[in-house]
Amino acid sequence: MAAAIEPSVGEKKSLEDLEAKALEIIKAHGDEGIYQHELWKTLGLDSREGSRLALRLLKKGLITREPTVHKGRRTYKLFIAKRSKQAVTIDIKIGSVIEVPCFSCKNLERCHNGGFFDPTTCPVLANWLAAKIARLKQAMAV
Repeated sequence: MAAAIEPSVGEKKSLEDLEAKALEIIKAHGDEGIYQHELWKTLGLDSREGSRLALRLLKKGLITREPTVHKGRRTYKLFIAKRSKQAVTIDIKIGSVIEVPCFSCKNLERCHNGGFFDPTTCPVLANWLAAKIARLKQAMAV
């Protein structure tokens, strides 16, 4: 059984260079895209290497692939991935946070790791966490 061989530093650099060249070519084709076989021919790769290159770029989220038929053969058309700038929203229910004893503690402003008031050594927080864990264990046992 052959052992997996890690690519050397030089090989990794050439892979990155190849990926950069491929991205430039795909980008140059704009909204029309480029057939996968045209890309690997342009780069001087065989079909196996070209397919692996396209899959690496796809995994990294740099391109998209659409299956298509070209001259009676199944292939893929490659496009630069569109980066959407959507706002990320996180819903936090106040009920899950409000009962944490830190929010009603008179020393909240002075509490920090390594300080006189430290959350890692706070008995009030430790007791609250222990009670919370006990309730969760009880609920899971039922």
